[in-house]
Amino acid sequence: MTQNTNNLAAYIWSLADLLRGDFKQSQYGRIILPFTLLRRLEGVLEDSKADVLAQVEKVQAMNLPEEAQEKLLLRATGGLSFFNISKMDLSKLGEAGIAANLEAYIQGFSKDAREIFEHFKFVEFIGQLNDANLLYKIVQKVRQTDLSPKAISNHDMGLVFEELIRRFAEGSNETAGEHFTPRDIVRLTTSLVFMEDDDALTKPGIIRTIYDPTAGTGGFLSSGMEYVHELNPQAVMRGYGQELNPESYAICKADMLIKGQEVKNIKLGNTLSNDQLYADKFDYMLSNPPFGVDWKKIEQDIKDEHTLKGFDGRFGPGLPRVSDGSLLFLLHLISKLRDAADGGARIGIILNGSPLFTGGAGSGESEIRRYLLEADLLEAIVALPTDMFYNTGIATYVWVLSNKKATERKGKVQLINGVNLCSKMRKSLGSKRNVMDENDIATITRTFGSFAVVDARELDKPAEQKSNRGRQSANPKTEAAKTFASKLFNTYEFGYRRITIERPLRESYQFSDERIDECRFATGALTTPMKWLYNEYGTSWSDERDCEFYGDVTEHEEGIRKYIKIHFSDLKEKQIKDLLDRKIWLEQKQILLKAKQLQIAIGTAQHDDMNGFDDAIKAACKQQAITLDTREKKQIKDAVSWKNPAAERVIKKIHKGKAKPLYGLFAVNGEVIEYQADGDLRDNENVALDPSRTVNETNEAYFTNEVLPHVPDAWIDASKKDDKDQEIGIVGYEIPFNRHFYQYQPPRDLVEIDADLDAVSSEIMKLLQEVHS
Repeated sequence: MTQNTNNLAAYIWSLADLLRGDFKQSQYGRIILPFTLLRRLEGVLEDSKADVLAQVEKVQAMNLPEEAQEKLLLRATGGLSFFNISKMDLSKLGEAGIAANLEAYIQGFSKDAREIFEHFKFVEFIGQLNDANLLYKIVQKVRQTDLSPKAISNHDMGLVFEELIRRFAEGSNETAGEHFTPRDIVRLTTSLVFMEDDDALTKPGIIRTIYDPTAGTGGFLSSGMEYVHELNPQAVMRGYGQELNPESYAICKADMLIKGQEVKNIKLGNTLSNDQLYADKFDYMLSNPPFGVDWKKIEQDIKDEHTLKGFDGRFGPGLPRVSDGSLLFLLHLISKLRDAADGGARIGIILNGSPLFTGGAGSGESEIRRYLLEADLLEAIVALPTDMFYNTGIATYVWVLSNKKATERKGKVQLINGVNLCSKMRKSLGSKRNVMDENDIATITRTFGSFAVVDARELDKPAEQKSNRGRQSANPKTEAAKTFASKLFNTYEFGYRRITIERPLRESYQFSDERIDECRFATGALTTPMKWLYNEYGTSWSDERDCEFYGDVTEHEEGIRKYIKIHFSDLKEKQIKDLLDRKIWLEQKQILLKAKQLQIAIGTAQHDDMNGFDDAIKAACKQQAITLDTREKKQIKDAVSWKNPAAERVIKKIHKGKAKPLYGLFAVNGEVIEYQADGDLRDNENVALDPSRTVNETNEAYFTNEVLPHVPDAWIDASKKDDKDQEIGIVGYEIPFNRHFYQYQPPRDLVEIDADLDAVSSEIMKLLQEVHS
């Protein structure tokens, strides 16, 4: 930005001096921006105004629809995309009826221009200014500012308007992050996306498109155009965008109008649920979607597109959890990539840390990362310093993607750790306390452009200022040096297979009085309430078959219900009725009595081989002349058995064929046995992908080296296969950025810690002595 444009922006912003006191600081931009736009549009229309007015009566007499009338009137503008049919301008509004005249003047604009003022809610502010007796003063100051194309070019006017937007956003920093990305982050992201195409952008007559699905106030679109203009003033950049917030949309559209862009390319609405540029593909895309915002409101729309369209839609690879829609915006951008055959495209998107690692193998997030990496779309990820944004201080990252990777980048991903490339701001703006200067940005862009490994090197950055309050340690911990680094990885290095490790179930059983007494109570949610009720009211019940009172709690029902409502509030009415139903108690009593009969035949000794349980039950039933249905047998079994690591393994099935001990088929005494798996001992292991070996070789080598030495009876569950390649193990991808750049810091020496503790203890004792004295 030149000194002249900066001075002009400062002069226009001085309108705030008139507003101070009558309006909040956060409202200044809502007045200054539309007035600036109005004055600029007036200057642009000055030469064609007479021709338009001459055509108005002729066109209106034709009784055509508004759209047709606009097309005819636009011909009289000499190539402009807007017009005004009012005979007024800012110099003719008068003073007495200035509010009504200004509103009429605004209504004279063509639809696209008029819509901008409507979304600014400009008429409301006109009324407020008029009530405060400020409207005439504001209009007079604005009309004295020459913003015509003769005085200032479209490019320079765009810079002025961007500066006004920045001042507005920073003046209302409590909401700035919702629609405004800090200039330093915009500059960095834009440079990373455009730098690979510097040669193409310096050729004469070049035409490119740029798109932002979360356009906000248009900062990324403006930055992209400015970047290209610096390289090639003759290049044509066409901006496209969509924004959800009406006010931000108005600012963005106004900015594009001032720059001479086709404002019909800026849309209002939710990009994810209603893509209004669905048929378009773009050369460059830049976006800073909201961090961690859920998409519950549009959940059905997104799921329908995912299910019905699959990869023909935007969300074919998968869906992230509803609590964070960041990756949906990334998938949306990927769907907008211009085909590689047509020159390809590039993306720069700012995301928080969650998309790097959230979600395990098979989850929506992991499948999206898998798609990006296996399709070789991801070029680089840059870790930014914290406290860079107006409304959050969390860690953030710039992802750079492309479907036209350079040869040396194919199959590779570059990670750049720029968390220390910043300086402290003299005055914080909301949560923004750090800023990246031109040297910091250049360091990252040069590293990205060179596509080389940069070992951690110390930066010439001042150390963090520590508080000098309180007692200072005599031996303070040495702070880690501020470093910068870059690493290169193969895309497959972020992938792994999650294999399921099973171990055999080992159980014992014993028909002891204590265990079989559990059969008295129903299983599930009724167990604990039944135990309480039995102890409270069932002490007089007999286990004899002819006990006529067993399970009858009719006379205590009211008290039982009160107790249940307080202490077992999760029970539903049906469950309460079952609890009070004598039939349930008698059914459980019959199971208990059968268990006691089995006890007579089987005895009370402990058995550590569950494989003999069924035979023992069968023989006992025959001896006692009783029968057990499936439910009764299961409840008795659950009551008398328990897991015991010292017991024998429970056999699930005996197979024919060869033993495969790594996959759970063991050779035992000439038979091939499959054991029952113990769900409580089930575990998962992540095995790094290794394209140099087959999947089974990789899995088996890992299992043999890392699992078997610790649990020799374990095996791999071969039924858990990946949906896509049908190989054993579910493929997952994550990008553990911090792990790759972790620098070990040794703890302080124990002698130093002890010395500090002794010093503190001495001070405390002195203070206590002073108190007692």
